[in-house]
Amino acid sequence: MSDEVLGGNPPSHGIRTGYDQALTEIKDGVLRMGSLVEEQVRDAIGALTSHNVDAAVAVIQGDRKINELQQRTVALIAGAIATQNPVARDLRYLLTLDHVAYELERMGDHASSVAKQARRLAPLPPLKDADRLAELGVQVAELVRGVTHALVDADEHAARRVAALDDDVDAGYRRIFDAVLNVMREDSSTVDAGTAILFAAHYLERIGDRVTNIAEDIVFLASGEVEDLNP
Repeated sequence: MSDEVLGGNPPSHGIRTGYDQALTEIKDGVLRMGSLVEEQVRDAIGALTSHNVDAAVAVIQGDRKINELQQRTVALIAGAIATQNPVARDLRYLLTLDHVAYELERMGDHASSVAKQARRLAPLPPLKDADRLAELGVQVAELVRGVTHALVDADEHAARRVAALDDDVDAGYRRIFDAVLNVMREDSSTVDAGTAILFAAHYLERIGDRVTNIAEDIVFLASGEVEDLNP
């Protein structure tokens, strides 16, 4: 992140150095969270498609790492604000990262919820059209990767491109919902599996929405403008 994006020049070089050190640690923590969320989404989908209970449990337990990173990042942000006296643009950057960390933590929760549905599905026979859920999971994981990369350089244009792709996730979710609902109507024995798939698809769709929220944060960070990228 350049000084131009961060903005401002605090009066003391020592304060600037301390702030830069804190900012590096905060930024690294947020980017690590993004990487872990992407990994959790991919692993949750892998557990679901392979009907692997152990893999699902590993994702559920792995959510603790994301929670711990968020707690540490929030504490660092609070410390930087309290001790470094950040000027306007620096403060905007810190508050943006705080919100991004929150959104990533919630994405981790959603990935864990997908894994819980994978655990529920494990003993059940595969459901027709269930492979569409894996495709949706891959799409969502790519969105997480894309928005994390956009955050690195506060790339407004990349953030907008990622947010636009959430429309594909929404469309994929609707296709899964309609297809699974039809299967459940035709065969009542598929209700348990179908319900689990619908829940998993819902959680993936929510991750896509939160990716859009982060894209909006990036636009705000780069331009100072608040904009709804998914009206």
